[in-house]
Amino acid sequence: MNESLLRELSELREQLNRHTKQTYNRVNPFTENLIDWKEKGKQLSGHDSTTVYESCTVIGDVKLGDHCWIGPYTILDGGGGLTIGNRVTIAAGAMIYSHDTFKHTLSDGKVPYEYKPVVIEDNCFIGSQAIILKGTHIGHHSLISANALVSGKVPPYSIVADSPAKIVGKVQVTDDDVTLVYDKT
Repeated sequence: MNESLLRELSELREQLNRHTKQTYNRVNPFTENLIDWKEKGKQLSGHDSTTVYESCTVIGDVKLGDHCWIGPYTILDGGGGLTIGNRVTIAAGAMIYSHDTFKHTLSDGKVPYEYKPVVIEDNCFIGSQAIILKGTHIGHHSLISANALVSGKVPPYSIVADSPAKIVGKVQVTDDDVTLVYDKT
């Protein structure tokens, strides 16, 4: 390999690391520093205010709203259609699937893939490592906890946790605060 090119890449990496640390107080993998997060967000959503990390895998028909933040190492599968509203955060490692292949695989290829759209309404937070399955509809102002496995309909203002996921509380929003009210166990 060309040693001059390796030296230039190493210098670029160091410059980008310094810039990212000074600007955002973080240290990212090299590829995350190469691509502007807002640029990828605008490409996918048409909005300057949407951020999508470079390591996010985007498949199929994905519609992203305004002021969204899509973290690193996420999957947005729009093979069956995926609509994400405004002001939605999808934390690191979360995976959203609008199709699955398990029946196809188990039937030796005789049963086709299954596709169902996923909708995430405005003002939702999807926690790290959460998995949203095909056909899920998440109502506005809902919080999906880390590691939740979600399918079906989630009413607005819900707190959802566990695997399989269940509603464990309500989100209360006022003009100047948000309160999470958990159900008594």
